[in-house]
Amino acid sequence: MSLDFALPPVHEAHEPPEARGLARDAVRLMVSRAGSGEIVHGRFTDLPGLLDPGDLVVVNNSATLPAAVLLDRLAVHFSTEHEDGDWVVELRRRTLSGTVPYDGGAAGEWLPLPGGATLRLDERETPRLWRARLDREVVPYLRRYGVPIRYSYVDRDWPLDDYQTVFSTVPGSAEMPSAGRPFSTELVTALVARGVGIAPITLHTGVASPEKDEPPHRERYSVPAATARQVNLARAGGGRVVAVGTTVVRALETAAVGTGRVAPGSGWTSHVVTPAGGVRAVTGLVTGFHEPLSSHLMMLTAIGGDDLVSRSYEEALRAGYLWHEFGDTHLILTS
Repeated sequence: MSLDFALPPVHEAHEPPEARGLARDAVRLMVSRAGSGEIVHGRFTDLPGLLDPGDLVVVNNSATLPAAVLLDRLAVHFSTEHEDGDWVVELRRRTLSGTVPYDGGAAGEWLPLPGGATLRLDERETPRLWRARLDREVVPYLRRYGVPIRYSYVDRDWPLDDYQTVFSTVPGSAEMPSAGRPFSTELVTALVARGVGIAPITLHTGVASPEKDEPPHRERYSVPAATARQVNLARAGGGRVVAVGTTVVRALETAAVGTGRVAPGSGWTSHVVTPAGGVRAVTGLVTGFHEPLSSHLMMLTAIGGDDLVSRSYEEALRAGYLWHEFGDTHLILTS
């Protein structure tokens, strides 16, 4: 299932919650339980009380890069690095309110970038994305000349720190793994004090397609041996494995073998979680609210089921929840 619905601008988060007078962990939290069909409302600070000792929360420790480079009329969004040093990039046309897709460009074209750099377009990776090569190391260049990727629903530029989570330790994401943003150090402490485990994976996110949803492209991931062991121990002991973000679900389900045992591993994943394939490793998900027809909604349905996800989105619209990376949150539990 991929839900279609109208998303009025009033439901879009236009700035970080701190700019709305909230702490990052004080955003709203909807809780949907597949077992009972119950949907309840609260704040993200309620999370420790919603989980039990022995449960495991798995987070993405990927840090956000300042992945947008602004030219006079265009913006270049750096997405994903290939093994040979090429990068997947998206070209977008700058507007007064942000950027929109740009269909131009040609294979072999050189684009002059700030600081005297040049970017060579090699070939189309997809109809939207290019495979390209910068004439210098990309990450140091982005740290000097890049800014965080911003779409038109965010009214102004915000510092890179606003696009990081408390778990951000491994730079590499083009866009923030935003489900982890509401976590604060105080909330993490409260989870650990309750006996809830926390374990990291790494999955570096590529650029989204906000104007037209697409299945996620292949992304680099790593599931450490210690995390795989914690997942397997939690499941064996009857605990829940709650993924923080669709990126974590993708990594864990890529690493899942047999009936749900997770093996350590790293590399590239093209795995797309759908209701037909289901999930084997995770039994819960902390996520934001996703755009109409988003492929992420298929993942939510694989965890919570058609009816629950449909009703939860109807309730989110009725109750005025906020969408996008600076918005509110949704906890889906299978039990």
